[in-house]
Amino acid sequence: MREKEVEQALVRSVRKVGGLCMKFTCPGMDGVPDRLVLLPFGKCAFVELKAPGKKPRPLQIRRMKQITALGIPCYVIDAKEQIGGVIDAISSP
Repeated sequence: MREKEVEQALVRSVRKVGGLCMKFTCPGMDGVPDRLVLLPFGKCAFVELKAPGKKPRPLQIRRMKQITALGIPCYVIDAKEQIGGVIDAISSP
């Protein structure tokens, strides 16, 4: 399975719960997460997608730490089976 397949599954799953899963790019700042997930009732998080078994690069880890320090959750998904749990975590109060 490739990263793209995991990403497509995330997009479909977020849409099913009424949310948006936006591709996120930030010109001039490398290492930002791949997707911004916006769910009903103001819930949001960033998601870094990886091929199964792959890990984020050091710069990606640093960016996610910067984002979480601002109070915005970040998740890493490398398998379709993780998607439901991440959506539940983002949705929870």
